[in-house]
Amino acid sequence: MSIVVATHGEEVAPRWTDWDETALETPQQGFIWIDVVDAEGESIGKLQRVYGLHELAVEDSMSTTQFAKVNFYSDHVFVVAKAAELCGDQIEYTDVSIFLSEGRVITVCRMETAFGGRLRESIQRIAARNIKSPEYVVHEVLDLIVENYFPVVQTIADEVLRMEKRLLDDSLDRDEIARIFQLRRETIHFQHVLTRMNEVCNKLANLDVPCVASEARPYFRDVLDHLIRIDTMSTGLIDVIRAALEASSLLEQQRQSAITRQLAAWAAILAVPTAIAGIYGMNFTNMPGTNTIWGYWVLMGVMGSISAFLYWRFRRLGWLQSDPPKPKFTDRSPRSPEEMHL
Repeated sequence: MSIVVATHGEEVAPRWTDWDETALETPQQGFIWIDVVDAEGESIGKLQRVYGLHELAVEDSMSTTQFAKVNFYSDHVFVVAKAAELCGDQIEYTDVSIFLSEGRVITVCRMETAFGGRLRESIQRIAARNIKSPEYVVHEVLDLIVENYFPVVQTIADEVLRMEKRLLDDSLDRDEIARIFQLRRETIHFQHVLTRMNEVCNKLANLDVPCVASEARPYFRDVLDHLIRIDTMSTGLIDVIRAALEASSLLEQQRQSAITRQLAAWAAILAVPTAIAGIYGMNFTNMPGTNTIWGYWVLMGVMGSISAFLYWRFRRLGWLQSDPPKPKFTDRSPRSPEEMHL
């Protein structure tokens, strides 16, 4: 649990210091940025009492099941955004709550994460831009979140393409198929998060939002453009995953069909000597060739000739090959999920 504060707009470069639990004076040509890491709600409760934050917004900031959204209150704007990071085969989300008011912005994370560290490091970039309004911090937060969406989509795409190429050489095992389904579920859920994030950025970019100057709207439109691009990439990625699953099913059916044909061909070849030997084994009298010296060899020759003819015929049809010939493909696979969609 920690609360740190940085003052922007003064002659001294902003830096993080511990909050002294009092209402800080806002500089005339700047703003105050307060960052909170609070899992229990104690710190945000102190800020609520000092700055009069709305109780519903405070309650939402402590929830772990909130969607990305924008709420408007009398003297501040409340924003919930979703940061994402791929851990193994699962996408882990970090809720980032933002309280924006005149001359002040408060960012809240439930626990210490790698994203929280990057967020606090962004204070230097904001200071270098000589920003005087707190809404640009909101843009910086959203831009950092969306920037981290790209490697999530690209990593999943690389993994799916790797398994897709392996399909041509061998069938996927149970664990790999389960992994594809897991990645598909994660990608679909990620697309739902993108939809809500699109709504947030669309409101900040196009509506007359309190505490957001018209000069700041193009910055939110830039974030919205990046979100639209990522949404297109994720749509293409879902299509690729679906195609990989269908290809896996079709190739497995092809392999089973090849095995079935192979077994049927050998059964037909072995059926000829089995049938002839069965007939002559019934001990009938006056069977052709039974009372001659050459009868045995003629019978063996007939069985061998028919079996050899069937073997030649089935092999020519490709029924006796253990693996069907692999087609030769030109490697024109796309290098990114966006290219896949296009």
